[in-house]
Amino acid sequence: MADESPLDRFKQALTGTARAIAREPELEVTWTADALTAQGDSLRVPMPGRTLPVEQAMEARGFADSFALRLRHHNDRLHSRNAPDEPSARACYDAVEAVRYEALGENNYDGMRRNLAASLNVKIASDPIARAESAEEVPMQTALALMLREKLTGQPIPDAARGGVEMVREFVESRTGDDFERLALSVDDQKAFQSLSLDMLQHLELTRGEELDQPADEGGDEEEGQDEKEDGEDEQEGSEQEETQEVASEGGEGDSDSDSDEDLGHEEELNEGDIGDDGEEGMMPVRPNRPWTDDPSNFDYKVFTEEFDEVTEAQELCDEDELARLRAYLDSQLTGLQGIVTKLANRLQRRLMAQQNRSWDFDQEEGLLDAARLARVVVSPGHSLSYKVEQDIEFKDTVVTLLIDNSGSMRGRPISIAAISADILARTLERCGVKVEILGFTTRAWKGGQSREKWLSGGKPPNPGRLNDLRHIIYKKADEPMRRARRNLGLMMREGLLKENIDGEALLWAHTRLLARSEDRRILMVISDGAPVDDSTLSVNTAGYLEQHLRKVIDWIEKQSPVQLVAIGIGHDVNRYYRRAVTIMDVEQLGGTIIEQLAGLFEVD
Repeated sequence: MADESPLDRFKQALTGTARAIAREPELEVTWTADALTAQGDSLRVPMPGRTLPVEQAMEARGFADSFALRLRHHNDRLHSRNAPDEPSARACYDAVEAVRYEALGENNYDGMRRNLAASLNVKIASDPIARAESAEEVPMQTALALMLREKLTGQPIPDAARGGVEMVREFVESRTGDDFERLALSVDDQKAFQSLSLDMLQHLELTRGEELDQPADEGGDEEEGQDEKEDGEDEQEGSEQEETQEVASEGGEGDSDSDSDEDLGHEEELNEGDIGDDGEEGMMPVRPNRPWTDDPSNFDYKVFTEEFDEVTEAQELCDEDELARLRAYLDSQLTGLQGIVTKLANRLQRRLMAQQNRSWDFDQEEGLLDAARLARVVVSPGHSLSYKVEQDIEFKDTVVTLLIDNSGSMRGRPISIAAISADILARTLERCGVKVEILGFTTRAWKGGQSREKWLSGGKPPNPGRLNDLRHIIYKKADEPMRRARRNLGLMMREGLLKENIDGEALLWAHTRLLARSEDRRILMVISDGAPVDDSTLSVNTAGYLEQHLRKVIDWIEKQSPVQLVAIGIGHDVNRYYRRAVTIMDVEQLGGTIIEQLAGLFEVD
């Protein structure tokens, strides 16, 4: 169509090839500037620039290729069946499976190989392996995946990760022996590959041997039949993989050779075309739960400009030496609190783990003898309903986001309490198998920064909306172990970091990141000291402008979103904003208040 932009045509080509590879005719590809995910029939890939630079176009193709290959060659239920419990082992287990299904594409199509290599370089750039200075700092899942990819595809280790891989290569190779060779022979059989992966993790001492065994035959014929059913499904999956090669050769070529050549062949045409503003809509976050996610008229809230906003990781704002010094200072605040930390961790862990324990169904025809019915058995041995059966209670896969107010009013003791609380909660939840993300929000400047300067130079239009430069900080990603991110929390102690707070937009940012996660239960915990305050915005808009927006966002999340919202007020009562909230004056109060609130969110629905 004449009014289509080059980005539109590129997106159509990307969608068509992804559908062909995944064999999903309803698959949709959307642009995103946030988390890259595949959920249901929707892939979210990074949006290239307006002129479609070759490198950025290949990165988008690489992410789309990876997602499509996962949909085609990966069985989630089979993958989860014997997944190890330890976070580090699970991360390695997931990483090598991703190498397996990507290798199926890389080994067959040169174009797909180049695309996946481009997307891998983007991932490595933000991975801790690129900054590792010792073997202890190298994430094992990344190093293991890169070494396995090298074996399965012949592709070299990316330059940014080569140093980190070499630090652990001798250790890995001395433990794994011929594991890589055996995995290479099973790349097209997920079930066999899974079994060999678990063997390799045991050799690396990431799992214990007994955890790799199949469950005992307590279920008798029923479980045996289930195994046969799964075997049959795996055979069907194998035949489907063979069909994929045909489909990929027919339609998938567009994402491999033709994707790299035909689309790039149109590069001049795309660069010369007038893209206009059509591509901007693609950068807006697309939430997967479509029926309820249309923002209500944007909450009657507007932003003067987003040009100077930033989302950054903690380590980008501070060099490593200063981070280490700031973390040491934060640790000094924990002196004398170790007993409280341990007590909190144990109490919360008992509450959460208790919900994962087994319960009993009583008055059954068969099963284990119910001790409470012994009198009945003695008096009437033939009486039925004297047995009980052990049942597993479903404990939903869970992720928790801790969103911390990094405003100037938190300076001093409040920000120390917030950082310590985040540290304690993250470590405790991680021990319980719950993933935790830690985020912070503030502004880049006092009194409006560059946004206000642009407003002033533009003639000071009335009611401009939010008029400051946002700074959203990622202290810990959900899939990152706490031991690697703990140093980042020291950044909150840095002088000059804490400025203004615009809570409503921070909640929407954290909420959008949570919706991109695949976990069944998603919890957003806000740690704040009160109302949003930004002098620049409030001086040129109606009274209570930021507070009204915050209330509308909270009401929308609490009433319509699948995300569960809870707040911790540090020295201030935040119950006037949040329906579920508690107030603490010091860390010592965490034990009584936070446990009840957090454990209540985990109650089985």
